[in-house]
Amino acid sequence: MNDVAWFEVISSGMLTTVQDRGRPGHGSSGLTRSGAADRRSHDAANRLVGNRPDAATLEVTGGGLAVRSVGETIVAVTGARAEVTVCDRPVGDWSRIMLRDDDVLRIGPPKEGLRSYLAVRGGIDVPEVLGSRSTDILSATGPSPVRGGDRLLVGAMATALPDEEQIPPPAPMGDPVEIRVRTGPRDDWFTPASIRALFHESWTVTPQLDRVGIRFHGPGRLHRARHDEMPSEGMVPGSLQVPPEGHPVLFLVDHPVTGGYPVIAVAVSADLPIAAQLRPGQRVRFVPVR
Repeated sequence: MNDVAWFEVISSGMLTTVQDRGRPGHGSSGLTRSGAADRRSHDAANRLVGNRPDAATLEVTGGGLAVRSVGETIVAVTGARAEVTVCDRPVGDWSRIMLRDDDVLRIGPPKEGLRSYLAVRGGIDVPEVLGSRSTDILSATGPSPVRGGDRLLVGAMATALPDEEQIPPPAPMGDPVEIRVRTGPRDDWFTPASIRALFHESWTVTPQLDRVGIRFHGPGRLHRARHDEMPSEGMVPGSLQVPPEGHPVLFLVDHPVTGGYPVIAVAVSADLPIAAQLRPGQRVRFVPVR
C-alpha cells in the first residue's frame, strides 16, 4: 500500500466527529473525558484493522458518511447496523475491508442503533488537544466536526493485523432495552413511589439526545421528597439526573462535569455502549443492580 493515504470527505451525514478513547484527568479544568460514545464498537473497529487502542476513528451519527480513499487503505465499520458500500457494491460491516485508490465508501442510515465507527489502518491523523484527538461537543474542545470537502490524513498508529477478519456484532436490542443502574447518590431525594416507578415503568427515548445525554419521557413524573436547593455536584458518564419536570436525563460521554439536580441512579459502565446506540422512540427499562 502507499506510504501516504488520506480520505476526502464527500458527505459528512448528520454528524461525524473524530473520536478516540478520550482525554481523562481534566475534570478540574471543566473538561469531561469525552471520546467514543460506544467505546466497545470503536475498539472493535480499531482491532479489526490492527490499530493501537488509542488510534482515532470516525464516529458517524445517523449514517450518511461518504469518503473517497486517496491511496490504498484497510478499513472497518462497526457500531450501528447499516448498509456499507464500496463504489456502490455492498460490503460487510464488522469486518475488514480493503479500499483501493479512488474507492468511495458510504455508510447508509442505520437499521438498528445510532452510531457507526469507521476505523482506517493507522488511525485518523488530526492534531491532539490535551492528549486526545476526540471532539468534545459540549466544550468545543478538539477537532471540529467533520465537513464535506475535508481531507483527513491517515496516521501511523498500526500494529500487526490480527488473524480475525470479522467480529460478530452485538445481539439485537430488546424491547424494551434494559440498562442496569445503581441507585444513588441522591435517591433519598425522591419519594419511595418514584423509586419504584423508575424501575417498573418503561421510559421512552425522546428526540432530545446527543453526545451530552439522553432525555427520557415516561407515563408519569419522578417526584422529589426534598425540595430544597442542591449545590452543584460532580457528574460521571451514566449519571441519571432528574430535572424539576421529573423526566430523567442519562448523561453520556460529553456530559457536564457538574450538575445542580439530584442524581437518582448511575448506569453501570458496561451498559453505556448500549445507551449510546439508543434512538428516539425506543423504550428503555432501568434494571437495579447492587
